[in-house]
Amino acid sequence: MDNTTNTLAEQSKLRRLVNSYGVPRLIITGFLLLMFILAPVAGVDFATQITNVINRFSWNAIMVLAMVPMIHSGCGLNFGLPLGIISGLLGATLSIEFGFTGGMSFLMAIVIATPFALVLGGGYGWMLNKIKGGEMMVATYVGFSSVSFMCMMWLLLPYKSPTMVWGFAGKGLRTTISLEGFYDQFLAKFLQIDLNRFGINLVIPTGSLLFFALLAFLMWVFLHTKTGTAMTAVGSNPTFAKAAGISVDKTRLLSVVLSTWLGAVGILLYEQGFGFVQIYMAPLNMAFPAVAAILIGGASVNKASITNVIIGTILYQGLVTMTPTVMNAIVHLDISEVIRIIVSNGMIVYALTRKTEGGK
Repeated sequence: MDNTTNTLAEQSKLRRLVNSYGVPRLIITGFLLLMFILAPVAGVDFATQITNVINRFSWNAIMVLAMVPMIHSGCGLNFGLPLGIISGLLGATLSIEFGFTGGMSFLMAIVIATPFALVLGGGYGWMLNKIKGGEMMVATYVGFSSVSFMCMMWLLLPYKSPTMVWGFAGKGLRTTISLEGFYDQFLAKFLQIDLNRFGINLVIPTGSLLFFALLAFLMWVFLHTKTGTAMTAVGSNPTFAKAAGISVDKTRLLSVVLSTWLGAVGILLYEQGFGFVQIYMAPLNMAFPAVAAILIGGASVNKASITNVIIGTILYQGLVTMTPTVMNAIVHLDISEVIRIIVSNGMIVYALTRKTEGGK
């Protein structure tokens, strides 16, 4: 009798654990683990793939983190993330234009990007306050239109740095700008753990991970402050929050500005790891992987946590990294880009169709 009771209790506990994690997310996790198992079988270097997954996590995690404040305030998923990315790109290009080099160019890029993020995020937040209930639809339009507008501005703004402008015309920015000599790998190489000397192709970008950990911790602390609690209250029940004396519009505005600033910092971290600044149409679809990642991580349109950010980014970037490489090695055909597009877009579609379900 006791054994039966214990068995039933364990099954119930396991069932609750599975339900809390989510069956679909469990399947995605299982598929990712399968890719890791198949990697050495297919002749793919396991350590190299671990390095690639960690790198992609460190590049993208802050842009996923940028989703958290807007979700908490009830503004929904930040499809207007390109506004933050544009702020970061302006910070990066102006930092180079002003002649900053090395690590200082990264720090100055953040400093310069901040006022742009405050202004663009403030206008974006004001707009979202005017159309409560339709935030995500308008945010998508804002994100797309801002990228299109900046395609003209990158050609018209009076940049002069020979590192960035088109050589034959002397004006207008190049599509891709190298960060060599500026902040290429600035954080990635800080306290970097390189095991190549021991014959293992594993490199851990410690600085990038620590930078994300710092921002994630600060976000967690903020959400537990009086302002952060008010932000959560506004997202959960704006009527109750207003009755409690909380300014709903100001709180929502703050969340949008914070999300925009995190997007700006996120793209700068992405660039230092990638080694290039990419402008014009590059930011157009960058919001979708971030949205998909946090939803796959277990968030919903009105609830998100740091844990959702970490789990979602690992699952999304892990699959995007591992699946094309492993499948390519198995079938011996160069179809990695096709598989990457199918996997990434498939996860985006899956995540968006489950946007109201959270971790269920």
